Amino acid sequence: MLGVLVEKQATVPDTYPLSLNALVAGCNQKTARDPVVNATDAEVLTAIDGLKSLSLVFEGSGSRVVRFEHNLGRVYRVPAGAQALLTTLLLRGAQTSAELRLHSERLYKFADISSVEGFLDELAARDPPLALRLPRAPGAREARWAHLLCGEVAVDAGAAPAGEAGVSAGEIAALKAEQARLAGQLERLQQWAQRVGAELGIEPP
Repeated sequence: MLGVLVEKQATVPDTYPLSLNALVAGCNQKTARDPVVNATDAEVLTAIDGLKSLSLVFEGSGSRVVRFEHNLGRVYRVPAGAQALLTTLLLRGAQTSAELRLHSERLYKFADISSVEGFLDELAARDPPLALRLPRAPGAREARWAHLLCGEVAVDAGAAPAGEAGVSAGEIAALKAEQARLAGQLERLQQWAQRVGAELGIEPP
């Protein structure tokens, strides 16, 4: 619910704040969700009431249709990068740093995985903490992270499903995206070096 509001503010700003129908549709969408849910209007309204009591959601004004806005950044006093990570964890469950960088791309552009880990470390160091690094699952190459906005999480929440390979599809996609970024950066550096060398009359090695 909260994650949907933050996500839609960034991805479909023209329809934000969200009406109840739009919010229910966002909660029940099949893509970019883990787990996929099928919430009713009544269940969404109940969740809204709970979030309103925590000042995390409030009703917008100036429209004939009741619309809802989130207040996550102000309540938890987190920067945009940390907010994007919390939102991605809310919508997709426990993930590695590489998966988080890939999946939160539409919400915030992280320079690299180390910047993701920097935000995560800050969230984990909060009092009370807002994120938790889970024990690395057997056979997994990286540990996963979970949010703590709903309280404590089970230690095995980040474990890979039975029979899953040590490297998940999300991790592979994240690594490919990082490889493509580095390849592009290298190509630009090579082009720059060639131009500078030509201007200075220096032959390439």
